[in-house]
Amino acid sequence: MSARILNGNEIRDQIRKEVAADMVELRGIGIRPGLAVILAGNNPASELYTRNKVKSCESLGIHSERLVLPETVSTEELLDRVAELNSRDEIDGILVQLPLPSQVDSKKVLLAVDPQKDVDGFHPMNIGNLVTQRPGLIPCTPAGILEILKRSNITIAGQRAVVVGRSDIVGKPVSLLLMHRNATVTVCHSRTKDLPAVCREGDILIACLGKTAMITGEYVKPGATVIDVGINQLKTRDEVERYFPGDAKRMQEFETKGSTLIGDVDPVTVRPIAGAITPVPGGVGPLTIAMLMANTVRAARLRHVQTQTPVEM
Repeated sequence: MSARILNGNEIRDQIRKEVAADMVELRGIGIRPGLAVILAGNNPASELYTRNKVKSCESLGIHSERLVLPETVSTEELLDRVAELNSRDEIDGILVQLPLPSQVDSKKVLLAVDPQKDVDGFHPMNIGNLVTQRPGLIPCTPAGILEILKRSNITIAGQRAVVVGRSDIVGKPVSLLLMHRNATVTVCHSRTKDLPAVCREGDILIACLGKTAMITGEYVKPGATVIDVGINQLKTRDEVERYFPGDAKRMQEFETKGSTLIGDVDPVTVRPIAGAITPVPGGVGPLTIAMLMANTVRAARLRHVQTQTPVEM
C-alpha cells in the first residue's frame, strides 16, 4: 500500500482564495497591500522566482514592485534602497531575494528591513515573536508546512515530530511551530548519532537537509507523515530510472529539459512505508509563494488595522 499524496497545489489554491477574500475586505476600508521585491545580480533562478512572485501579486490585486539592481551593487546602495522602501507607507512587505552578489553583506541588508515589513519572517524580531508566540510574520516555507499538515487533517498535538535539518530558514522555525502545536520535537543534524533510528521515532518527519533522496525507508516509521522540503535535480537517465522507475512523465520531462526534480526523500523506498507524503514538485514548493502573499496581507493588517487580532501560530 502506497502513501497518501498530500497535494500542495490544492492547498495553495485554498490559501489564495482566502487571501483574495482578505483583499476584498481590505480594499473595502481603503487599504491595498503592497510588496516590493529587490533583485540584485544576474542569477537566472532568482530572476524567475521574483517574476513569479510579482505575477502572483498581480493576480490577487496586491500592489507589487520589482527593483532590479546590477551585479556590482554595493552594500551601502542596497541599504539605501531598503531604507527608502521602509519609509514608504504604500509598501507593506519587502523581500530581498537571495543570494545577493558576493561583495554584499547579506546579513546587514536583511537586518535593515523594517520588521513590520519583513514578509520573509527572517528578522530577529520576527523570530523572537515566533519563539514567544506574539503576533508577527512567520517564515513562508515553515508556515506552508503547517498549512499542509492542518489542511490534510494530520494530527500534530501529542505526536512525535522529527526535523532533519536545522537551518534558520526552515528547520528551526518549523520546529518552533510544531512545538506551539503541542508536538514533541526532535531536531537532527549532521552530528546526530544513529540518525535513521531517531527519524523512525517520528510520527511526523520533516526532511529539510538539502541532500538528494537521503531519507530512505530505513528512516521512516510505518504510517508516518513525511514532509519533503528538498529541491534537488537529477541530471542523468540512470538517476531518473532509479528514483522514478516506470514513470513515463518523469522520463519525458528529463528528455525535454535534461533534468527533473527530486526532494530529500527517496520515493521508491519511502512511499510503501509512509502513511502520507508530499511530492516534489507539487508539495511544499507551491505553498511558499502562497504564504508570501498571505504574509503581505498580514503585514498590511498589522500595520494599518489597529483592531487586528493576534496572529495564530
